[in-house]
This record gives sequence, C-alpha cells and structure tokens, in this order.
Amino acid sequence: MWSSNIYRFRQPLWPGDAYDFNADPLQHTHKLPLEYTTPGPFGTKHSTAAITTGSSVIGIRFDKGVMMAADTLVSYGSLARYQNMERIFMINNNILFGGCGDFADIQSIIRGIEQKIVEDQCNGDDIEMKPKALGQWMTRVLYDRRTQMNPLLVDVVLGGLDVQGKPYLANVDLRGRSHDDFVIATGFARHLTIPFIRSAKPKDRDFNMDEAHEMIKRSMQILYYRDTRNNSQYTLGVCSPKNCGIEGPYQVAENWSYAAGIKGY
Repeated sequence: MWSSNIYRFRQPLWPGDAYDFNADPLQHTHKLPLEYTTPGPFGTKHSTAAITTGSSVIGIRFDKGVMMAADTLVSYGSLARYQNMERIFMINNNILFGGCGDFADIQSIIRGIEQKIVEDQCNGDDIEMKPKALGQWMTRVLYDRRTQMNPLLVDVVLGGLDVQGKPYLANVDLRGRSHDDFVIATGFARHLTIPFIRSAKPKDRDFNMDEAHEMIKRSMQILYYRDTRNNSQYTLGVCSPKNCGIEGPYQVAENWSYAAGIKGY
C-alpha cells in the first residue's frame, strides 16, 4: 500500500501523465519549491523577524491626488547600514507604492507586481492596473503567505488615481488587513504624525497639494528627530492628474541649536 506521504508531495498531472496508468508515483513526483520541502531533521525554518528594515512611510490624499514619502535609510538591526535606498516606487502612471519593514520582502513584492503587470499586458485588453485593484490583490497575496506560516514582514502604503481620476490611498499589513483613509502611515509615523495631520485637516474640504506637501515636510522632520531608524534624507512620490512620479531626494531642515541649552545628561 502506498504511503499517504506520496499524495502529499504528488503534483497535478502534467500532459502525458494522465495516460500513464502503470506509472510509479514515486518516479514521477515533480520537484517542489524549496519553501514546501522539509530538509533536515527539524523541517523548514521560516523567518520570524525582519533583518534589513525600512522605517516609516507616510501618505496623504489631497483633493486632486496622493502624496507619499519615506526616508532612504535601510537598517541592519540597529546599524544604519544602507543610507541611500528608495522605498517609494512608481508602479505605473496611476499608482505609487511605499514599503515599510523587511526590505528583501519589499523587493520581492515589487518583483511580483512587475510580473503581474506583464501578465496583464499579455492579455492585450488595454486595461491598466488601478490602485484599488492592486490593494485587493495585495490583501490576497499577504494573507496567503500568512496562512502558510511564512509571512512577508512588510507594512505597505499604496495609492493613486482610479479611472475617474478620483484619488485613493490605502494600507495593507503583513496579515492581509486593509483600510483606506485620507492619511495613512506605518511604523512610528502612525503614532507621531497621524494625530497632528488629522487635527490640521480643514473640516469642510480635503487638503490641497501645497498643504499636503507642508504636512509631509513637517512629518519627515518629526520622524527624523524622534525615530532612531530614520535619517534626514527622504524621497517624495506625487500622483496627480498632471503627472505621477518620484521626486527627491530631499533633505530635512535640521535645527539643533536648542541642544546647546540641554544639560544634565
């Protein structure tokens, strides 16, 4: 009698297999991806903590588009190892993507999105990916990895313009949970910047582009002062009806003159 383990590793029938009725399943078992195999006596070990990490991403939806910013530091533990890495990406002419968390996982997601775009282009239907569709797809990808007990250790911000030109801004976390709002932040920015941005928003309208830019500048300054995993350089993504692209890098307006008066440490 065949062991039940044979069926666990048996792959779907490929062309020709369906007619090979006398085949030995052990001889025709297809090679599985590494993440599904169990080398060694203790099985496969998945990452439980991020190694090289990027810190906060901040996004603001204004009346005619979205704006997104992140610093260029990627830390190796507590070491400020890579100081010129962009974490804001332009997916297409309608979508911006910002990644927080394990930078290797962010790169993996970007490669997956690029492959998804290639597959869409191969359909030849002239339909371009929109931000809300990307957000829904991301929830499925991240939830699937989470249920395999091998999550992508990221917290992403994505936004852009839909078919009608309406701005959209959302967050998807490593468990596949998603929400949209006029201000989205990850990391320490969730605690340090969202409160004052909410209080600064006019009650009867959205931010305009200049107001959103001012909020972003102030947010990056606060994060540089208060978050040890931020540096003073950041890139800015802007998506509006006129254009969609990445600007910068910009430099935070530092002012350490008050440090001369601090004593007792």
